[in-house]
Amino acid sequence: MNTLKKEKFMLEAVNAALKGMQNNEGGPFGCVIVKDGEIVGRGNNKVTSTNDPTAHAEVTAIRDACKNLGSFQLEGCEIYTSCEPCPMCLGAIYWARPDKVYYGSNQIDAAKIGFDDEFIYKEIPLPYEKRSIPFEQLARDIALEAFQKWTEKEDKTEY
Repeated sequence: MNTLKKEKFMLEAVNAALKGMQNNEGGPFGCVIVKDGEIVGRGNNKVTSTNDPTAHAEVTAIRDACKNLGSFQLEGCEIYTSCEPCPMCLGAIYWARPDKVYYGSNQIDAAKIGFDDEFIYKEIPLPYEKRSIPFEQLARDIALEAFQKWTEKEDKTEY
């Protein structure tokens, strides 16, 4: 795909961000997902309008594309997002398994306007009890039952 076509898709992602802002849906982030040169998913940040902290542009676009494609994987797809993905969106992207991600602005640009996710990157390597939100393992023996049943389940869909 040529650069002009890629820039057209990035413009679509930016337009999704602008439209979402105009509708007071959330922050200035937009995303489109492309397969075979066609947009198969769109999303913009809807955190504040839906009271959903996971409703970032990439996550909403991934949900839309997967619904439209009838698949929980985005193989053969490219993601165009107006800003470098945050840690949560990065995780969602890896789980969705697209072929490539193009991003416009970067995390430094986002931090300059108040969207700084550096603290999350700093939390990850900390021992659980030292994180700003402490993590404590509880009742592992009980929780493992679901994993045991999963290994025994013969009609499961692997992913």
